[in-house]
Amino acid sequence: MAEPEDDGDEVDLGISLEIVATVVDLANAVQEAEEAALGDDDDDEDLDDDEDEEISEEMLTDYIDELNEEQQVALIALAWVGRGDYEPEEWEEAVKLATERNVKGDASTYLAGLEGLGDLLSEGAGAFGLVIEEVDR
Repeated sequence: MAEPEDDGDEVDLGISLEIVATVVDLANAVQEAEEAALGDDDDDEDLDDDEDEEISEEMLTDYIDELNEEQQVALIALAWVGRGDYEPEEWEEAVKLATERNVKGDASTYLAGLEGLGDLLSEGAGAFGLVIEEVDR
């Protein structure tokens, strides 16, 4: 079978890698804060100093809410690719179903509720040969 014609072209995810990287950073910070809160015994003194800088889930959801619908849908589809629900070749199908899933406009709540969102988005980008850790922020 022949190679896809767009083999050398980048896939248009409908969202910039900088935005994806920001969501990954926020999601990872929220996860770290939640994990720190669960083990909230010996490290209380260290956490008090960083409390003002702590990223909350509300900051993550507010950031996602500020994105346009196409960007929100792309994040959902990218998380699904990262979770293994879709392959990169099925991107258009994932986007179509993510659009249907986001008809109520609750992408931020849905995404914030996904376990390991930062990892899912990083894995999703990685499936397309993109490395989130290398994106300038």
